Amino acid sequence: MKIVNLDSATTNPGDLSWDFLNNYADEVVIYQRTSPDEVVERAKGAEILIVNKTLLPAEVLNALSPELKYIGLQSTGYNVVDLNEATRLGITVCNIPSYSTNAVAQEVFACILGFSNLVELHSESVHNGEWCSCPDFCYWKAPLFELAGKTIGIIGFGTIGRRVAEIAQAFKMNILVYSRHEKDLSSFSCAHQVELDDLLYNSDIVTCHVPLTAETTGLINKETLSKMKSSAILINTSRGPVVNEAELAEALNSGRIAAAALDVLSEEPANSSNPLLTAKNCIITPHIAWAAKETRARLLSVLEENLRCWLEGKPQNKVN
Repeated sequence: MKIVNLDSATTNPGDLSWDFLNNYADEVVIYQRTSPDEVVERAKGAEILIVNKTLLPAEVLNALSPELKYIGLQSTGYNVVDLNEATRLGITVCNIPSYSTNAVAQEVFACILGFSNLVELHSESVHNGEWCSCPDFCYWKAPLFELAGKTIGIIGFGTIGRRVAEIAQAFKMNILVYSRHEKDLSSFSCAHQVELDDLLYNSDIVTCHVPLTAETTGLINKETLSKMKSSAILINTSRGPVVNEAELAEALNSGRIAAAALDVLSEEPANSSNPLLTAKNCIITPHIAWAAKETRARLLSVLEENLRCWLEGKPQNKVN
């Protein structure tokens, strides 16, 4: 049996190990990155293919059939694979759900605290000598604010959205939740499920935790942004295309909303022409919410378990 990993670099840049794959195949080939024109050549003859962001459209799947039997995703999202064609060809596709819940929720609050406490701004000013020349024992260069009593609006209430709510409750924030399905909020003392417009109108912070679908593409746009408070902060750690980036940039530059923080963009790596790169009060991180070593180690553990279960005829986390 042959296993090929087409893009290993981000999941494991060298601080973890792929050795476990040798327990399941006679031949294991690992590539750090694979360009679209290299996919078929590199994956040809593999029964098991492991990918992260490498695209596997119908024509590629057909070129790898009938040898290819299993695709192991190094991600929760599975839009890189043509699932209909994989199903038609009898190829099992498995993803990694819920591995990054703690890490993504942590990233959300790293961004929120970045705006509330402005630690980097004030540390830089101290190192530039401003505290040494200050006539008072303290100073602040911009308004600071407490999270207690503020309202956070959580769009999407799966495992990550719920974890964000749990942290928000610890900060004594008010919580508004928008979801297409009714959610059990009985474990929260100050959470309410509301319609999207109510959430947008009343939230001091809006954070997105929805999958990328036809319905959520461009969910944050000129119209929805116009319903937010002018003092509001937007956070997106879900998928880049959930946000209309040109319209968000316009909202930031015009002061329609106060600030935004994004860990994902519609095109990754970032395109230098993206208007958010030069927008006012916009934090952008390079898709790092999932990148903690513990998080990636958990991903590899589930990846192995998915593979083992499939080989035993009991596939788990199957998405097709």
